[in-house]
Amino acid sequence: METEKIIKLKVASFREIPNPFEKINAIDIGPKMYFAICDIANIPADIPMSTNPREQKLGTNVATKIRNSLTDDSNQNFYLLNRGLLLSADRVDFDAKNQEIRILFSNFNVHGNVDGGHTLRIIQEEKVKIGKNRQFVKIEILTGIEDLYQELAAARNTSVQVKDQSIAELESRFELIKETLKNEPYFNEIFYKENDLGRINIIEILSIFNLFNVDKYKNSETTPIISYSGLKQCVDSYIESNKTYGTTNNNPYMKMKNLFVDIIKLYDKLETNLYRFYAPDDSKKRYGGIKGVVTKRKNRQPFKSKFYGSDMEYYTPKAFIIPILGAFRSLVVEKDCYYVWSTDPFIILDKLGSSLIDTVIEQSKALGYNPNAVGKNNGLWVQLYQKVLLEYLQHKK
Repeated sequence: METEKIIKLKVASFREIPNPFEKINAIDIGPKMYFAICDIANIPADIPMSTNPREQKLGTNVATKIRNSLTDDSNQNFYLLNRGLLLSADRVDFDAKNQEIRILFSNFNVHGNVDGGHTLRIIQEEKVKIGKNRQFVKIEILTGIEDLYQELAAARNTSVQVKDQSIAELESRFELIKETLKNEPYFNEIFYKENDLGRINIIEILSIFNLFNVDKYKNSETTPIISYSGLKQCVDSYIESNKTYGTTNNNPYMKMKNLFVDIIKLYDKLETNLYRFYAPDDSKKRYGGIKGVVTKRKNRQPFKSKFYGSDMEYYTPKAFIIPILGAFRSLVVEKDCYYVWSTDPFIILDKLGSSLIDTVIEQSKALGYNPNAVGKNNGLWVQLYQKVLLEYLQHKK
């Protein structure tokens, strides 16, 4: 089984962008950025793709526009009009004499194509047909971003849902959430429109609330995996419910509103305490040694939890948090047209936390320590849901 890949690529131009923190802290250089302009004829077919969170659907309007721009005989501006490819890599070396770069992908969990998958596939399909009408594509390569790979992938793949959320804000479709969360300490840090200021995107909140839509996900057989892998669908679901049902109790989010604050608090408790659940009594179990978990570096500021800003020694990938949080949907029932907890979810988490994170880590091991695969594994979502439900049923007795 191939464990790393080296790609050599002819470039028309190449530039390394220095890390702005190099002069501030020479010991820890951190991420680096490179830009290349390449003839599409030289783009290899074997760039690793497991890092791209999107499924490449080439029949969409977006894909058609990319194809038309690439194949237009009168257009030589593809490298300007298209945002190009984003690659994560271990190392980049430039051979100035031969105008060639050497890209090392040493870990397929975090190295490969992060954004621009549609562009890459269309280039492979069309480059032979283009012939004399040469086209170039822009390639951005980042190294040293393994610790923040998942955040990068999410940030760079939100163009469609960002536009949707901006329109929804203009149409005042987030008033339900604003009204319910207005007294929370993180409220003023939520942003709703493209280019607004804030550190919490409403998209993230919608993806979390989607986990508890028991009208849509009625049991363990229907899993809300899109909360991890399909953020646009979470936005679409909320907007469609708002358009169709407004503020009536046919709207599942209207039914859910009394749980909004608890759901965010449950997320925060998971994010800040999973390391404690993993090794409550066994000092030999190292949470920081788990693939995907990042330990706070010495002499650095601690990580902050997403919503309440609590100090954390570890960064836990969302691929671990989201499926566990989604399992607590099994504790939600409808009563008098509103969702309510069948029992206190925080008590259940205290009792079951170690078992839940152990289940996730075991699944991660079975999947080759690939956090992205963990977040998308339907069997894991079902198993976690059933664990929480069983604990409730036993607690009820």
